[in-house]
Amino acid sequence: MSDVLARLKQLNSGFSPLNGLDSAARRHIAFGVETIDRRLDGGLLAGRLHEVLPARSADAARASAFAGALAHRAGRQERQVVWIRQTVSELEAGGLYAPGLAELGFDPAGLTVIRARNHRTLLLAALEAIRCTPLGAVVIEAWGNSRPLDLTATRRLTFAAEKSGVTPILLWIAAKPTASAAITRWQVRSAPSRPLAANAPGLPVFDLTLLRNRAGASGQRWRVEWDHEHFRFRPAAPLSGGVAALPAGRPAETSRQPVARTG
Repeated sequence: MSDVLARLKQLNSGFSPLNGLDSAARRHIAFGVETIDRRLDGGLLAGRLHEVLPARSADAARASAFAGALAHRAGRQERQVVWIRQTVSELEAGGLYAPGLAELGFDPAGLTVIRARNHRTLLLAALEAIRCTPLGAVVIEAWGNSRPLDLTATRRLTFAAEKSGVTPILLWIAAKPTASAAITRWQVRSAPSRPLAANAPGLPVFDLTLLRNRAGASGQRWRVEWDHEHFRFRPAAPLSGGVAALPAGRPAETSRQPVARTG
């Protein structure tokens, strides 16, 4: 644990202060999709805790990509991002996919990945990272439920974020939703994409459900894709073959299917 905290403190001391960045400019993190940003009064509140979880175990990679995309949006204007993962995530799912991170817009020099041994270490490392005010966002990737990451812990994360202005994104993998102080909670499901020219793989598509929104209504669903040229979300391109598109902003029932650990 001491080596993790030492590395974070070293990162904090090594970051250069940002010049001329008005705090009001990062009050909201816009998606780039009008219906979502309007629902959230401009986008996700910066400096607040947000949660992301997959609808099923098969959607874990897409949920990770969504969390990464949000972190990239929060980390713009030269702000860096820290991604803290539990060691079990590396063992079960492998390391973060470098080409995928590049498509999200991450410069290797602007992303720091730290591994935590367990939930307690993950929490302590997250709190230390959130205190690094030059950061834009901290992705906290937790594997499975555990008492160290209970309601009280999320309140601590929220308080630290409000004080520093850094945006923490708590990514739950192989876990069930529990009581939390997060201001929003997003459920992510994989969706088919439209192939690009020469039958190249299409842009990543996300079926999003806003399960919780402490600042307003929840239950809406959107289908969006990630624009890797402009590093923003946009409404997903329609598929050919008569596949019905998901109506933007449509309320939906929350999936009750738990995310189960595989293997």
